[in-house]
Amino acid sequence: MRRKLLLFLLGGTALGVVGAAGFAVYWTWVLCAAARCPSVAQFDEYKPAQPARLYAADRRFIAEVGLERRSVVRLEQVPQHVIDAFVITEDKRFYRHAGIDFIRIFGSVWANVKAMGFSEGFSTITMQLARNVFPEQLPLRSKGQSAMASLVRKFREAKVARALETRFSKERILELYLNQIPFGSGAYGVESAAQRYFGRPINELTVAEGAMLAALPKAPSRYNPRRFPDRAIQRRNTVLELMRREGALSDADASLAKAYPLRLNRPARYGGGEIAPYFVEWVRAELVRRFGRDAYDQGLRVMTSLDLDMQGAAERAMERQLRAIEAGTYGPFPHQSYEAYLAKAATGDADAASSPYLQGAFVAIDPSTGAVRALVGGRDFDDSKFDRATRALRQPGSTFKPIVYATAVQAGRPPSYFLDDEPVEVPQLDGSLWAPQNYDRKFEGRVTMRRALYQSRNLPAIRLTMELGESGVVEMAEAFGLTTKIPPYPSIALGSAEVFPIEMIAAYGTFANLGWRVPPTPILRVETLDGRLLFEAKPERVQVLGREEAWIMVDMMKDVVTQGSGASVRRGGFLLPTAGKTGTTNEYSDVWYIGYTTDLVAGVWMGFDQPKRIKDNAQGGQLAAPAWTSFMRDVYERKPAPPDWPRPFGITSVLIDPATGLRAGPGCMSDSSRIEFFLPGTEPQTQCGRAP
Repeated sequence: MRRKLLLFLLGGTALGVVGAAGFAVYWTWVLCAAARCPSVAQFDEYKPAQPARLYAADRRFIAEVGLERRSVVRLEQVPQHVIDAFVITEDKRFYRHAGIDFIRIFGSVWANVKAMGFSEGFSTITMQLARNVFPEQLPLRSKGQSAMASLVRKFREAKVARALETRFSKERILELYLNQIPFGSGAYGVESAAQRYFGRPINELTVAEGAMLAALPKAPSRYNPRRFPDRAIQRRNTVLELMRREGALSDADASLAKAYPLRLNRPARYGGGEIAPYFVEWVRAELVRRFGRDAYDQGLRVMTSLDLDMQGAAERAMERQLRAIEAGTYGPFPHQSYEAYLAKAATGDADAASSPYLQGAFVAIDPSTGAVRALVGGRDFDDSKFDRATRALRQPGSTFKPIVYATAVQAGRPPSYFLDDEPVEVPQLDGSLWAPQNYDRKFEGRVTMRRALYQSRNLPAIRLTMELGESGVVEMAEAFGLTTKIPPYPSIALGSAEVFPIEMIAAYGTFANLGWRVPPTPILRVETLDGRLLFEAKPERVQVLGREEAWIMVDMMKDVVTQGSGASVRRGGFLLPTAGKTGTTNEYSDVWYIGYTTDLVAGVWMGFDQPKRIKDNAQGGQLAAPAWTSFMRDVYERKPAPPDWPRPFGITSVLIDPATGLRAGPGCMSDSSRIEFFLPGTEPQTQCGRAP
């Protein structure tokens, strides 16, 4: 009796479901007739969305950027065993139905009746294609959606699928499907999935790897082989077993494939991310700025300025130096190290909202073209995607001083010009007095501009700024390419105004180019899929200093390396022609070194995201310069040595007495006498020891 009652209830439920399904079919066809279903005519020229592909300057592949990572392949490029795996797993009667598998429908209805709910679908490959191409018009089933709504959605898919089957061949439908479906981890289409998971094109995959891909579309997150390898292998082996049962694999081949280990591609990684992640993100933002969000799905080919060897050298040099600082190589480090942070993060105790460990940024630029050869925006892209190279606002400290001295040289002050290294008090708006100090808390009295610069003395730079006029220094900073607001106060001589690191580093390209500024750019050219040129970088050269003025600045900045605050560069073994400047901010919260040769400008910044003292007496020459030195030594082991800057014909040289700044003569010649360089008309006319 109970069995009869159960059969009666099941039969009644089945009739009700069939009746509802019939109503859903009727209603769906009415809706589609009223133009509520998407038209398949657009498939005639349909091209799946493809991401922009980024290449290094030597055309090596870097990354894909886009909402969907996809590389389109023709069906004939897909191995038969991969096709079999997908067809047998997703729709084994694909070649025998016309878009709708009625046998599967009745099986699905019966399974759902027994489950008293929606437990099994009946989508064919063609229906899945319709849903994936028209996600907004044929949305996925959502939680809380009624059974009737689910049926209407399914039958709308069926209607579009029938139209697709009428218009296109099975091969074309299968090709579109294999290029469209998602595989998780941002990969869409079989080619992108093959590259992402196995590091090889689809036509090189083994039977086991092809089955692994076919296992993913059902639930890409659930069967993600990186996160759930055991679950993924189990699902893969289910696919292999289905292929064996359908005769696509022999018993021996199926057994061999099931025993095949899961060998996933290990992408090149840096700090938890892929190749040059901060640079890639910068390029992505630039593409959107130039071409709008369409840049994401047009398959653009982007030739970037990145040099992969330099990028690797920058990453290694910066991370090695940061770890040395944290290890106490340069004295006690009173903060949590990066390694300690990672250990806490593994147990859930770390502050995930910020990166409380010592951070850094590194940029290298070709000064002649503005091409950015390397860019590191932080230590761990996965932990913090904030790009400190292009987006952080930090005080440049003494790296700003060369702009002050360039203003002075352009105004006619020679390197031998004397400045007072004496205490100074500057009234503030609130009535207080600002009394800055030198880093060593000492005063040297009268010093030349050259000495004041290479020793990075603060008080002479402040007095020089006030003498020249703060507004003139601000104008020079703008001419050097700094776009942030720089208030016209004496303190700007010490780098008190915040800058973007990439702009501060690029500004030194003006010295390297002997007076010409070229803005930094990460993109060389952009092409469409068919090779049509959309954009090509054309360096905009702006003359900021005269050739002679810039050469004098370079010569003064060489002394920073040979006998000044950046002497650790020479001690570190970088002996090629170079110049640069160290930087340290108030309270030792930022350290910098920016240096250059005739063909490369590079700069490094280190500090905390929330500014605080790095360590007692932190200095740019001590902490930042070694990373720069390591990078440059690495680069020039593979790159031809740069020439020195040729001295312009307009420069005059005079043997002077450093004590007086006058021409050295018989009465005052000493071991301290030196050759100094001058712009025409600025050289001293009087000999020391003689009346004028």
